[in-house]
Amino acid sequence: MSAAHAPLTGDALLVAVTEAMVALHQRYHHRAPVTAKTLLLGGDLLACVLGGVYTTVEQTMIELQRSPIVQETRSAFQNAMAHKFIAAVERLSGRDVLAVISNHHVGPDIEIELFMLRPEHAGAPREVPQRLS
Repeated sequence: MSAAHAPLTGDALLVAVTEAMVALHQRYHHRAPVTAKTLLLGGDLLACVLGGVYTTVEQTMIELQRSPIVQETRSAFQNAMAHKFIAAVERLSGRDVLAVISNHHVGPDIEIELFMLRPEHAGAPREVPQRLS
């Protein structure tokens, strides 16, 4: 990778992933989530949590007790968009995404994107813990 496209780490990566997920949400849902935050857990799991994600139409459907329709449509869309989410994370982190799990919740109004990254030292031999006698 060139210096202009060097992988991001630390807070710079977290901010960039958050911004990318918000931008994708804005582009395809025509509104930004109210809140957004990304965390790195254990070095290999990126978790992006978006709050206040539902559109006015979705909020109306939820109020009319039609949550299953909203959930089904959201899930189908998240599955269809997974490749775009993965591409953004791989570009920003410089690491392969091994798996992505997307889900959302009606109350509270949240969406979560989990990205399992290939370990940074995937080619290095793993240290096997020794049992102490």
